[in-house]
Amino acid sequence: MENAKKYEMDMCSGSILKKMLAFTLPLMFSSILQLLFNAADIVVVGRFAGDNSLAAVGSNTALINLLTNLFVGLSVGANVAAARFYGAKRDDALSRTVHTSIALSLISGALLTVIGVFGAREMLLIMSTPDEIIDLAASYLRIYFGGITAVMVFNFGSALLRAIGDTKRPLYYLMAAGVVNVLLNLLFVVVFKMDAAGVALATVISECLSAFLVVRCLMKEQGAIRLCLNKLRIHRQELGAIIRIGLPAGFQGIVFALSNVVIQSSVNIFGNVVVAGNSAAANIEGFVYMAMNAFYQSTISFMSQNFGAGQYGRLNKILFRGELCVVAVGLTLGNLAVIFGEPLLGIYSDSPEVIAAGMVRLGIISRTYVLCGIMDVLVGGLRGIGYSVPPMIVSIVGACGLRLLWLATVFQIPEYHTIETVYLSYPITWIITIIVHFICYIYAKRQVRSRYEMI
Repeated sequence: MENAKKYEMDMCSGSILKKMLAFTLPLMFSSILQLLFNAADIVVVGRFAGDNSLAAVGSNTALINLLTNLFVGLSVGANVAAARFYGAKRDDALSRTVHTSIALSLISGALLTVIGVFGAREMLLIMSTPDEIIDLAASYLRIYFGGITAVMVFNFGSALLRAIGDTKRPLYYLMAAGVVNVLLNLLFVVVFKMDAAGVALATVISECLSAFLVVRCLMKEQGAIRLCLNKLRIHRQELGAIIRIGLPAGFQGIVFALSNVVIQSSVNIFGNVVVAGNSAAANIEGFVYMAMNAFYQSTISFMSQNFGAGQYGRLNKILFRGELCVVAVGLTLGNLAVIFGEPLLGIYSDSPEVIAAGMVRLGIISRTYVLCGIMDVLVGGLRGIGYSVPPMIVSIVGACGLRLLWLATVFQIPEYHTIETVYLSYPITWIITIIVHFICYIYAKRQVRSRYEMI
């Protein structure tokens, strides 16, 4: 019990910044390591199987996100509900949330497996995937979704551990799985010549390992966070708490992913070289995003625990420190990605044309990625205090809707029918969405203040 307790964190007292950094740094490394699964796939196929395989694996990212984001959003709901019950010391509700969450992850995984395995090729055709890579892309997608349940279990299990302040053990599990992933990538692609199917299989095996480790961890826990397999079931009240936060977050993720699928389709029309360069650059930017996203997740957990404990006076301080950290990280890493862009892109491909295409994306999106981080932390603050629908609506209309409108109007003008115009849709919509999210937070803050003054 002592060993388990050392991983927990009381977010409701003491220095916010110090505890937020202690919570966030392992989470940041975990997120980056999780991204390395896909990056390892991209690097190995790009180096040992060619640019078509690189494009085939990379072009699946937007589609995978589209199919999984609803359930990843539900894991956010599990995190908020569990953190709130933990802060309020409601052990029975926390225990029911744990078992509902893991049961939900298994149901989610089974559903995604059916959709992904049987609908892979049709979905890729809808995305205008080039003929020369569609077979490779479909093969990768079917194998990946064959093991998607492991991804769901790990995401929900990690969300539960984050709710009690534990971000270290998920990092350890991902480190172990990451080593396995890289070794199997090299074995399946370089030795067995399995191409895109090989990296998909390596990813699935490594994700099964990380899922097993997080389940084993929860089963060995003490107290309300402990998982007992014979208690797995859906509890209606706790499911409702998860859905109230998680469903809007997941729906927002779907719409974001849908807009990215449309953008990927717009990228695809510029040919294989641009698709490969875009895929490589997007992977590099993914590391910047994951580093910033860790502060979004920590903001949710800190706001939720303090909200559950009735520590309303700490909420603004948590949000301010989250924004301060994400600006520092986003500006630094986003610009470093541009400065070292050519050698970084060279890891993915030897082709000068692919590297040049990737630099176009980095120069526009990576330089301004800090805006995405600012937007996400505002969303995290709102969700942490129970406001999940307003940020969903704002994000759908302000970011996704305007992005699609941009592609349907400005992009269709002949002189602006360029890849640069596609990429410019990101920073423009981020700025607009930040402004509206900030207005929403001011309103939510006043509601919380009124509640605080009544106590």
